[in-house]
Formats: sequence, structure tokens, C-alpha cells
Amino acid sequence: MDLRIFTEPQQGATYDTLLTVAKATEDLGFGAFFRSDHYLHMSGDGLPGPTDAWITLAGLARETKRIRLGTLMTAATFRLPGVLAIQVAQVDAMSGGRVELGIGAGWFEEEHTAYGIPFPREKFARLEEQLEIVTGLWDTPVGTDFRYEGRYYSLADSPALPKPAQRPHPPILVGGLGAKRTPALAARFADEFNIPFASVETSAQQFGRVREALVEHGRKAEDLVLSNALVACVGRDDAEVSRRAAVIGREPAELKENGLAGSPAEVVDRIGRFAEVGSTRIYFQILDLHDLDHLELIASEVMSQLG
Repeated sequence: MDLRIFTEPQQGATYDTLLTVAKATEDLGFGAFFRSDHYLHMSGDGLPGPTDAWITLAGLARETKRIRLGTLMTAATFRLPGVLAIQVAQVDAMSGGRVELGIGAGWFEEEHTAYGIPFPREKFARLEEQLEIVTGLWDTPVGTDFRYEGRYYSLADSPALPKPAQRPHPPILVGGLGAKRTPALAARFADEFNIPFASVETSAQQFGRVREALVEHGRKAEDLVLSNALVACVGRDDAEVSRRAAVIGREPAELKENGLAGSPAEVVDRIGRFAEVGSTRIYFQILDLHDLDHLELIASEVMSQLG
């Protein structure tokens, strides 16, 4: 089981805070540091304000050495696909080939309104075209132009540069709970399928749909990594779990039902249930970015049992 750290900086975090968490992620032996791609907080005051996902990852690319870096998920509504292909390729080169692109359709209309970003109604079809363009630009041989004519985007005589450091290109993550279009999109483009904040039972059902879609597209089940993202609240005892839950404004019982909460033994057991339905990678959503002892506990008492 590959354990990764996943952060939500829009809730309030500076770049320096993210750097501290990323370095702790690396030092403690986790596989990757991921962050959300949002410009507006969902609770609290969000101070000191948002940070941009790909600017953040560019900085971390130069200040870390081993961990993978990526997004859960880059909002397709925020960026033109040609620009996104350039950004990700550049950060991949800056990191020495450690970048992964998680990309989704975008959903949070209020943040688009707050920062003057158009919020299209046909989001999923746009996401499909974005994936066709980004992968098309990366996969076009050097010296060959790339052209694309879609409903929403058109590219002509593009040199399709720069190329990312990883070949054939950085891993692409697609995720969600859509019953048909989402699994089909993952089967076409993804290296990993991620399910956010869902139960074991829901994950099993969705993983089954994804496996069926892979077969329909001529791929093998093992071609795709299956993963879950879940909120984390781990403590050595009930008092420590309650204290951490209070800091993030949640109840211990609710966290145990919907996330990875409780003692290390409880969390290991719960991760085992996700593993039984096919998950081989877990993203711990860390909401209190100042509690580095939380990361140390997960590394020493949970990751040590799942390595």
C-alpha cells in the first residue's frame, strides 16, 4: 500500500507552510505530496488567501528530491489545455520527472465567480477535450506539429513543446463517482483512478465499473492504479483523536465512519478493507497543516505496518 499526503491549502496556508509539510512528507517516507486546486475556501476565513496549485508544485519541485508531486484535482475550468500541458511539462522537468497530473471537470461555481473565471455548463465534454489535447501535445514527436479541432478547443500548427521529463508522459489521474462517463474517461486516458471520500462499498462498486471500462477499451485491470482519498484523524488514544477532530471542526464518530480516524490499529484495519476491494494507494487528507506530529504518528504507526 502506497501512502500519500493530500492537502487543502485553500482553507488557509502559505507556501512556506506547504513547503514544511512537503519536506516532512519526504523525510517521513511517504510516497507523495499532493494538493487540491481551489481558489476559495469552503469553511473558515481562508486566511492568508489561496495559493496556485502549479506555482506551488513548481517551487516544491526544486526544494524536494524524492517524493512525487501532484494535484487532486486540477480544475479543467481554470486553465486552457495547451497552457496546462506546458505548465505540467515544465514542472515535471523542474522536479526531475516526479509530477503527476490529477485533473477533473471543476465543480465549485462560487470560486469561479469570486475570481472572474468562466464557469461553463458543459464541463465534462470540455474535460474530455482537455485530456485529448494535453496527451496529444505530450505524445506528438519532436519536430512534428500538433493540430486539434474540437467543439470547445482548436489548436493549429502547434510545435507541441516542451516535452515532460517522464516518458511517455507524467501519470494522469482521473476520479469521481460518475457511473458511466467517468470510468470510460479513465479507461481512455488515466494511469490512476481515484475515489474521493467514499465508503468501502461505494469504492468496490465504482472500481468494478472502471475494470469493466478498461476491458471495453482493450486494457488490462492491472494497467490502472486504484486509489482512495480519505480525511485523516489518527491519535494514540481517544483523547488525541478528539483533540485533532475538534481542531478541524469534525466529530470523531463521523470521521471514523467516513474517513481514516481512530487509533493506528483502527486505521490500519480500515485501510485493509479498502485494499480488499482493490485500492493500492491511499491519500491521507491532512486538514491541520501545522500538526506535524500527526504525520509522524501516521508514518511510524500506520505506514510501518503497511509498507
